[in-house]
Amino acid sequence: MTFTGWRAEALEFFDGLEEENTKAFWERNKGTYETLVRKPMEELLSELQKDWGAGRIFRPYRDVRFSKDKSPYKTNIAAMIGDGYVSLGAGGLGAGVGMWEMAPDQLERYRKAVDENRTGGRLARIVEDIRREGVEATGHGVLKTAPKGYAKDHPRIELLQYKGIVAWREWPAGAWLGTKRAKERVVELFRVAKPLNAWLKANVGPSTSPNTRR
Repeated sequence: MTFTGWRAEALEFFDGLEEENTKAFWERNKGTYETLVRKPMEELLSELQKDWGAGRIFRPYRDVRFSKDKSPYKTNIAAMIGDGYVSLGAGGLGAGVGMWEMAPDQLERYRKAVDENRTGGRLARIVEDIRREGVEATGHGVLKTAPKGYAKDHPRIELLQYKGIVAWREWPAGAWLGTKRAKERVVELFRVAKPLNAWLKANVGPSTSPNTRR
């Protein structure tokens, strides 16, 4: 399999799904999803696996058990590639690397590392470098003030207020999406975010809490 991008019909599929998020629409257009949406994602994962790790495509079905929105299908296709994430929807392509939502034990280790001058200073420089490359370095669940036990005037208060941190970039849909340029942009994002991923692995790591392990 050779990845050659996504044709315009893939985005048109998601345009239609946003307008008619029903089982009837899905059944009528399932062939388009399988051949023009999912297959190119499988090809992309296959080509990236050697350098960036194994890939896994998320299910297209929404979990509506605790949601007021009962729309049955996701309006994008998303996949994990090693420690990275890729998403395609009607608006275009997105890719990211990092820890979007940390478990309590991870968040504790993260904040301690941010507070410490050596490791915290290193993260601040990494974030600055990422942003200089035109990539968004942002946090999840940002606090309005300093977390408990940390000074409000801490030199890295912005990073301390994050409950997760990722490098993320989105590219609006265009003719490039139907070419190998789509892969090149994902790879470039992964390259830029590599230092952030290394920092998180060294200073945060996976959760060791019993209720987060499966």
